[in-house]
Amino acid sequence: MLTGDATVDIDDEAIEIMRSGTGGLTMKIQAKDCAQGGLFQTEPERGDHSATRFTHVLTPNTFYFDNPNFRAREGDTVHFKDTTIVVPARVNIANDVSRRFVARASAQVADRVSEPNGSNQIRKRNGTFATVLHCGGVTRWDVASGGRMGFVTGEDSVEVAPPPTECIQNCQAQNRVRGRAVVLGHPFPVPAASRLQPRSPF
Repeated sequence: MLTGDATVDIDDEAIEIMRSGTGGLTMKIQAKDCAQGGLFQTEPERGDHSATRFTHVLTPNTFYFDNPNFRAREGDTVHFKDTTIVVPARVNIANDVSRRFVARASAQVADRVSEPNGSNQIRKRNGTFATVLHCGGVTRWDVASGGRMGFVTGEDSVEVAPPPTECIQNCQAQNRVRGRAVVLGHPFPVPAASRLQPRSPF
């Protein structure tokens, strides 16, 4: 439980809030101008170095989906900065109202909990199916002490880039690539076959 006084540090484009609690627990939230890509990140630290479980519940009009634009290119090699990267599968967040809205979780030193009750069969480009254990409105993550749980929107969420570096101290709220990644986008509306089900694992 967080019981200590909260400290707030604000500069021209960012805010940092920190609060401590019992058992060596501290929680830090960093938030930046949305134009910078990475909106915010939450960093837990524990005296016993155990993980912290985060549960994300989307609003009723938003949903997780297995991005078919990434499935169509899965396994391809594309340019990234001054090297190359293989296109992976990608889970994004979208809605049925805003064509330009797309987002995804940005985790660092964290593991998403696979949801056996959310078993989805997603068609791959070769006609076979991938089993995706992911629900449509709820995700759970185990974040290591010193790791982070963040959120990115727009182009940053649909670019082909490597996962965040394994950072557990003085991490930044975004890993900017400044236009040097291939952007695959997302379809609108999102096809029903790509929307992850059921809504919740509970």
